[in-house]
Amino acid sequence: MTPTAGRAAAQHRRQLTVAVKEALRDLNIQLALLNRRFGGRVDLKDVDWTCLDLINRHGPLSPTSLARRTGLHPATLTGILDRLQKAGWIARERDPESDRRAVTLRAARGRNSELFQVLSGMNTRMDELCERYSEAELEVIADFLRRSGAAGHESAEELAED
Repeated sequence: MTPTAGRAAAQHRRQLTVAVKEALRDLNIQLALLNRRFGGRVDLKDVDWTCLDLINRHGPLSPTSLARRTGLHPATLTGILDRLQKAGWIARERDPESDRRAVTLRAARGRNSELFQVLSGMNTRMDELCERYSEAELEVIADFLRRSGAAGHESAEELAED
């Protein structure tokens, strides 16, 4: 490869990298707007939805584990959990065989149909979008998104240390 071709290739790669970052920023904005409108339909604040989604996906969880995953202060988390419990989205359960103060958070799975119904349009659109890609391409996309999520997590942890 000639030096000129090498510079052109490097510049093209930088442009593609910038395009990916811009697309991720656009995606972040659109997902934030979707989450806000979704939350309005099911009466969940953005942070409440985040906590509920984590409990649904990774639960049952202890409040301490949820606080670590979200980076929320325990006092803030208590208010969120109070709202979620009052609205019937979660249950706080005590383990009678261990420390009676220990609490486990469980999602009220019976309410998930409400979530699925409100998000059905997005799920349908995502299914249609994924149909356009081969299995190999979907593997690359999933890998990229997992790695992007990990980069976001690491960056959030880094900011929490400051």
